[in-house]
Amino acid sequence: MDIKVDRRDGGLTVLSPSGRLNMTSAIDLRETIGAVVSAGDVHIVVDLSDIEFIDSSGLGGLISGLKTAREAGGDLRISAPSEQVQLVLQLTNLGRVLVHYDDTEAALASWA
Repeated sequence: MDIKVDRRDGGLTVLSPSGRLNMTSAIDLRETIGAVVSAGDVHIVVDLSDIEFIDSSGLGGLISGLKTAREAGGDLRISAPSEQVQLVLQLTNLGRVLVHYDDTEAALASWA
């Protein structure tokens, strides 16, 4: 899995993973979020528009990233979840925990 990192002004970062968010790639996502937070960007949007599949490990990676961001005084939000991701969020009730937006710009604007 490839993760694009787009740092914005004001401590905001957009992460754009692609492919499958599963056991293997969740580790990469957690490490990337940890590095971003360590660099001082604690407001993170994970753009899921290019994620074709997510499983419980992928959800765990997002929850771990949320915890990392919040412990540093920030937050993590997700944007543009596919139908499959939305279904998994709904079935697991994690849609209540992971704040999600239709697109990345709306997620970024929520911090304005």
